[in-house]
Formats: sequence, structure tokens, C-alpha cells
Amino acid sequence: MALQFKPEDQCELDFLSLGECMLRLSPPGFERLEFAQQLQVYIGGAEYNVAYALARFGLRAGWVSRLPKHPLASIILNHARASGMDLSEVIMVEYDGLGRQNRLALNFVEVGAGARPARSLYDRGHSAASAMRPDEVNWTRIFQQRGVRWFHTGGIFTALSTECAAVVKEAMQAAKNSGAAVSYDLNYRSKLWTSEAAIAATRPLMPLVDVLIGNEEDFQKVLGFEIEGTTEDFTGLSVASYRAMVKKVMQTFPNLQAVATTLREVISPGRNHWSAILYIDGQFYESRQYRDLEIVDRVGGGDGFCSGLIYALLTGFDHQAAVNFGAAHGALVQSTRGDTSMVTVDEVMHLFKGGSFRIHR
Repeated sequence: MALQFKPEDQCELDFLSLGECMLRLSPPGFERLEFAQQLQVYIGGAEYNVAYALARFGLRAGWVSRLPKHPLASIILNHARASGMDLSEVIMVEYDGLGRQNRLALNFVEVGAGARPARSLYDRGHSAASAMRPDEVNWTRIFQQRGVRWFHTGGIFTALSTECAAVVKEAMQAAKNSGAAVSYDLNYRSKLWTSEAAIAATRPLMPLVDVLIGNEEDFQKVLGFEIEGTTEDFTGLSVASYRAMVKKVMQTFPNLQAVATTLREVISPGRNHWSAILYIDGQFYESRQYRDLEIVDRVGGGDGFCSGLIYALLTGFDHQAAVNFGAAHGALVQSTRGDTSMVTVDEVMHLFKGGSFRIHR
């Protein structure tokens, strides 16, 4: 059965995501956190990043989360409002003044350079989002009364707490019951949970998923699928091995309508080989390959692919064009500092169509 979407006129939102958003604090340029005298503020969270990009692209995109009532959380809200994102379902809770609970999650990020890889240092314990409970959001009202065409969440939010995992299942079930397309980005983070815990929590969610998204490590660590011929650092990636792995995933979870995978080979922090594949309707589609892609900041590249793919599928691109558009957006997201997309649909289309890199005057 082909991937289908509810009619636009029956829904208030084209897209809705569920997840945590953090303040990201980074030293300027390629400086080290240890010696930083300034920290630049960015906004970032996997599911938030996808909603933000789709709102910038002109879709009716919303985001559900839980935030404390204080000025730092307002930075996130103001950033979201500038994109046109729907925030009406965000839960705002009182802050105790000390951070014993309902904190705002922080992510300290060094951008890698030369032989030094990028580094992420979390400070997200006791965050407001990690304390979200299943009874706090009326998912039936959102999906049945407001109407949503595509719902998206992922492994990072699921990993935050057992309560968050329960919220994810409840939301996905309500979305599925309403006829919304459901996507899930595996997004493994070893600092949040072990591979064993990830597999135990994620496999039961798979019958609710229509579109599954991940990279080489995600499929191994979160679902337990091995990719033949890969090394520990995932160099020398074989597309043929990925195809074999994706077929095993589809056989194991026959409800899946599509599996999308980014292919990243890290040559250095500033140079990656980048592409993607999409398996849908029994066919594989491989994107254009961006060999020796120059990276300014790799954080958010996968979310760029995810949002680009969703935009393309929702707006009627054919499958080959959809994976190409997603890969192009992911490549462009990595050309700027910060987690969220700073590019336009026109800029993605320019790269997607093979446009030149000459200066635009």
C-alpha cells in the first residue's frame, strides 16, 4: 500500500513533531569550550529542527514539547515564532528558580576542525521536556479535531525517560488512528541510553511507523540490524550493504511504507562524503552523491535530510526527486553554523537542479 496523506482541507496542520529543544552554546569559530571567553547561542533539537525547516518552507508545521516559563525558554519560542511554527500545543510549566526540576536543556557544542572531531556536552538532566507525562497532551483532540497530515518524533525524545517513551507511544497511536502518516527518526545517542535499552524500547514502536529514518549507526544500535562490511568508524560504506540491510528491516516490519537512510563517510570534521537512499513502493532510490562536501557545522544535517524528504513527499515530488531534495537540503544545512535550517526552498532547488556555485549577484 502506497504512502498516503490526508487532504489538506481536512487538517489544520500539514506537519506536527514531538520532542525536546535545547539551547546550544558554542564558542566562536573552532575554539575549545575549555578556553572559551564567549558562547554563541543557537537553538537545536532533532524534532524541533524538522518542524522549523518545514515552517520556513511554507508548510503549516507545529511542534509539541514542554518548557519552563523563563526568559531562556523564550529564546526558543521567539526563534520558532519567526519561522511561523505553530506553538499552540507547547506545554509551559512553572520554574522553581533553582533548577531542581523543569529545567531548560542545554547543549554545549565544539565545532570540530582538522584532526579534532566535533564534541557535544549535554546538560539536560531534570529538564521540563523529560518530565512530560502521557496525560498532559490531548492527542485525540489534536489528531481528530485539529487534523494533522504527518506526525514525526524519534529516538532522542524516547530516550529521555520512561514517561517520554510512553508519551511517544500514545502520540504515535493517536496519529495512526487518525490516518496521519507517522515517521520516526531512530537518532541513537549513546549518552542517553545503551543500545540494549534502545532496542527494547524502540522495536515495540515499529508497528506504528510508516516512514523510518536513520543512519548506519542508528539501525545497528537502535534496531539491532548489522550492516555487512562496515568498520567501527563506518568508513568505506557500501550502498549494496545498506540495501540488503533495508530489505531485512522491511521484512521484519512489513507495515513500513518507506525507509530513508543518510550515508555519511567522515573524512575529516570539515570534509564528508554525503548522500542518501530511499526505499519506497518496493524500489530503491539513491540521491546525488556529495563527495568531499565541505562542512561548516555537521550538527543538524540529518534533520535537514529528514525535513527535506518530508517536504518533498508532502508536496508531490516523485520518489527520486524526493530523496535528491532531502539530500540537497541536508548538505546545505551543514554549510551554516547552528542546528536549524537557514536556507530557503529556492536555494535547495538551485542545488537540487545542479546549479553552479558562482556568486549570486
